[in-house]
Amino acid sequence: QVQLVESGGGLVQAGGSLRLSCAASGRTWTNYRMGWFRQAPGKEREFVASITWSTGSTYAADSMKGRFTISRDNAKNTVYLQMSSLKPEDTAVYYCAAGDRSVTPNPTLQSGYLYWGQGTQVTVSS
Repeated sequence: QVQLVESGGGLVQAGGSLRLSCAASGRTWTNYRMGWFRQAPGKEREFVASITWSTGSTYAADSMKGRFTISRDNAKNTVYLQMSSLKPEDTAVYYCAAGDRSVTPNPTLQSGYLYWGQGTQVTVSS
């Protein structure tokens, strides 16, 4: 049974930092890409960043570059999203997702991700 379990969300003041974790289990992830997405109230879910398990190749949305960093620990089957210089507009539910890289070369497409976590709330106060 595949599971993606996010943790690390919470309430933080503007300018602060948080590290989200996503523990993946239930299958071999070698050919998979892991992604972080977020959905703010009243808005569509959007791509944040992605990383491949095998090579560690990363990609991040332009608006996140420089503030958000994605990484992975293969031994722990865990992906992280380090967020810094947080802004109130970063408030959202953050989702971890996993998809086979052969489905699409575009890491930003939600349709390229088969498995999704339940999400973790991040609230940034001004």
